[in-house]
Amino acid sequence: MNRNIDYYFATISPYAYLGHDRLVALAQKHGATVAVKPINLGEVFPVSGGLPLSKRAPQRQAYRLVELERWARYLGKPMRIQPQFFPVNGDLAAHWILAAVESGSTQALTLAGAVGRAIWEQDRNIADAATMKAIATECGLAGALEQRAQAPEIAEKYAALTREAIARGVFGAPTYVVEDELFWGQDRLDFLDRKMAK
Repeated sequence: MNRNIDYYFATISPYAYLGHDRLVALAQKHGATVAVKPINLGEVFPVSGGLPLSKRAPQRQAYRLVELERWARYLGKPMRIQPQFFPVNGDLAAHWILAAVESGSTQALTLAGAVGRAIWEQDRNIADAATMKAIATECGLAGALEQRAQAPEIAEKYAALTREAIARGVFGAPTYVVEDELFWGQDRLDFLDRKMAK
């Protein structure tokens, strides 16, 4: 069994936030490495039939809030269903996470989790550079990340991962991939667990 999980996610995804801790625990349980791969859903949706939240029908937008509240309650996770800073541009946070990837998958996962909590628990603006620096500092990761996150090759890596996701058939986030089998959504983590147990 391949012990690698490719983790495609949008930094601003509420479902990535809801699934994050369970993904980390699942990887530890199976001795798996998580390849942290933030992507730009704004590039994925046009080629996969998805719509940004603002363009979805009102009844879909309303039901989304119901589902988020259900999942947060079911998982026992604190969650601001309509946070102050959402929608928000997640590119800056993605660049910081990709800079952290160079330090190792554990550091990148730690920062990705902190970014999710910043939006969905703490009402923080991840599009703000000072806020991202503070989040990284709280994770013990600030150091060289700030400068590295601004490097052109980090922006290109973000674009390349988005293209990679599209090429692999990813159409939403989070998507977990093992041996080219896709598991879309945090509600598929049980299936991913079974896959890893084989």
